[in-house]
Amino acid sequence: MSKTPCVLFLLFFVLLGFGQASKKSFVVKFVSDIPKIDGILDEPVWQTVDGPKDFQQYFPSDSVLAKQPTIIKMFSNGTTLYIGIKVFSNGNNWIVPSLERDFRAGGNDNISLMFDTFNDGTNAFLFGINPLGVNREALISGGGQRPETDFNTSWDVKWKGESKLFENYYTSEIAIPLTSLKFREGETKWRFQSYRFDMQTNERSVWSHVPQNQSIFSLAFMGNMVFERPLGKSRTPLALIPYINTMAEKDYVLENGSTNLKMGADAKVAIGNGMNLDITVNPDFSNVEVDDIITNLTRFEVSLPEKRQFFIDNSDLFSSFGGSRDANPFFSRRIGIATDSAGNTIENQILGGIRLSGKLNENWRLGVLSIQTDEDASNHIASNNNTMIALQKKVFARSNIGFFFINRQSFKTSDFIEPEDEFNRVLGIDYNLASQDNTWNGKFYAHKSFQPDDHQGNYSAGAFLGYNSRNFAAFSDWVYVDNDFRSDLGFIRRTDIIKSATSIERIFWPQSRWINKHSFQFFPILIWRPMLDYKKTDHDIKLSWLAQFKDQSELTVELSNQFVYLTEDFDPIDSDTSIPLPGSETFDFNVVGLEYQSNRAKALAFKGKTLVGGFFNGRLFSVEGETTVRLQPKAILSLFLNYNNIALPSPYGKADFWLVSPKVKLTFSKSIFWSTLIQYSNQQDNLGFNSRLQWRFAPLSDFFIVYNDNYFVNNFEPRYRSINLKFTYWINL
Repeated sequence: MSKTPCVLFLLFFVLLGFGQASKKSFVVKFVSDIPKIDGILDEPVWQTVDGPKDFQQYFPSDSVLAKQPTIIKMFSNGTTLYIGIKVFSNGNNWIVPSLERDFRAGGNDNISLMFDTFNDGTNAFLFGINPLGVNREALISGGGQRPETDFNTSWDVKWKGESKLFENYYTSEIAIPLTSLKFREGETKWRFQSYRFDMQTNERSVWSHVPQNQSIFSLAFMGNMVFERPLGKSRTPLALIPYINTMAEKDYVLENGSTNLKMGADAKVAIGNGMNLDITVNPDFSNVEVDDIITNLTRFEVSLPEKRQFFIDNSDLFSSFGGSRDANPFFSRRIGIATDSAGNTIENQILGGIRLSGKLNENWRLGVLSIQTDEDASNHIASNNNTMIALQKKVFARSNIGFFFINRQSFKTSDFIEPEDEFNRVLGIDYNLASQDNTWNGKFYAHKSFQPDDHQGNYSAGAFLGYNSRNFAAFSDWVYVDNDFRSDLGFIRRTDIIKSATSIERIFWPQSRWINKHSFQFFPILIWRPMLDYKKTDHDIKLSWLAQFKDQSELTVELSNQFVYLTEDFDPIDSDTSIPLPGSETFDFNVVGLEYQSNRAKALAFKGKTLVGGFFNGRLFSVEGETTVRLQPKAILSLFLNYNNIALPSPYGKADFWLVSPKVKLTFSKSIFWSTLIQYSNQQDNLGFNSRLQWRFAPLSDFFIVYNDNYFVNNFEPRYRSINLKFTYWINL
């Protein structure tokens, strides 16, 4: 093969790595003052310092200055970064749905500040505040390209922020200890961005210009904050986080109950200026909010997000390898869950673990994770060590190359451990592409797994390349997963596939009073099975129209043609009397979909979608909706409903699947929260009640009361019941 195409290919990626630097900048002065953080900018120091101003509109236009001014001022005294903010609007009808920390920005008034402390355009710390002084913090990874994966509000760190309301504006004061951040010693510049949501004028604005075709928190579009005096060491103080949890529980199926007291602790230790060591001993995750139940009509497992704090910090170092949908080699929710001898998924106690993660220097990041789980001989569950090592090297402006090694190893030999399950190892390399202006992005990876006496083949590989401009968006995604590829700590939806997913979207920006933008998308997905002589077994060819309105509501209409060749029997109804659809059969059917979401800033908001059409050899009618009522800022009431009617021809049966989930969230103050979630699912045969009271009595320190109650749907007999009282306290040493 000629070398010329290869040279051009490499040159193409080199050119993508370079671009013009951000133009906006401001100076962070060094001032020894310590202002009172009360939200009132009345100290003289605020008149002597400067910061970001002249915000630009992001929505409904991205080509003009923001109509509502935002002024930010900053200074540092060497130990703390102080920020003063003044936010203007037309009126005093601020939208603040809740007083609970870590709110999401959409649908309420707030301002967010992003700090790229290592200037890599890939990771950043975010701090936000609203008109009532409610705080939020988040970690941004992956360059902030994908809201669903690159934005994590489960991260917690100590800082303080307060707000004060005035006529047609509010002011905020923020104090962020530099020990709460990571950066290089002697650093003189960080990349910075701020974005703001103003619900009274329906405007979103940013300090450094971001095109509307890009995510508002994309790290490709940032300015510079230059420190008047170089920064010192960024070492975080040693943090110790002990907990005590007392729990009473009863399992009505197994007819046993217990009351126990559990104690453990986490610790955070700074290693140098950019690394952090997390240690956990006998951890307890009972305070984690219960997972949402999902009606699953597919043949495959559904992934759910990680919410456990121990796994959050620098989580992208471990979880961003491979393809998140089809071939993710590391999925942290696998740790602490196991399958018993009857095939049921149950909790597997974690004895302890360590996690070392962060920046080695400007270009290198390191992650080391090792977790030990306990043996449960009665359920034929072995004690396993779960280890992952990840190393990432920055290349070009915002791209990186990553290497990883995963090892899941049984701790000792037991009679119930099959020889092929003694260990599972995965080795791989990923290249993540992100151009300077984020017009181009991509991922290319190759992974290989190893099991006892199984070293041949076992590959997983993929290639993704995407283009995103104002008027066109397109991507092509290719995935290969070998039949014998296996990652016990990963999320592998299915093996023995070659998958192609291609999207072409044309975007229009009409001069309309009502529509902000609309687009047409052609999105075919095809799957072949190598073990079946590369037979095509699936396709889903979609054609859709998407519209975003200037009141921030959205509408989508979609037509889909689906083809499935079942390689084995499949029972979508899954009842005692239903008959599975036969394997080695082909099904071809069409579906029409409609989806709408109203403006989330309204006191009454709604989102819903419906699907009508074929379903294998029968029919499907599906409707899903969620209505939210906001009684700001004390209460949010919501009702989620999902209904699926499946009608298959005789003798395969029919089914009506209902998922009904009302939720009440009350915020009595900025430190006391109560939420109750009820979930009824006849597919899961479960009616569940989860009620949780949280009192944040000190920064990052909580007292929880959590009550869970579960019943069988058909006869309303109890399944499981528990009550937890948990106390955690964050101590900086």
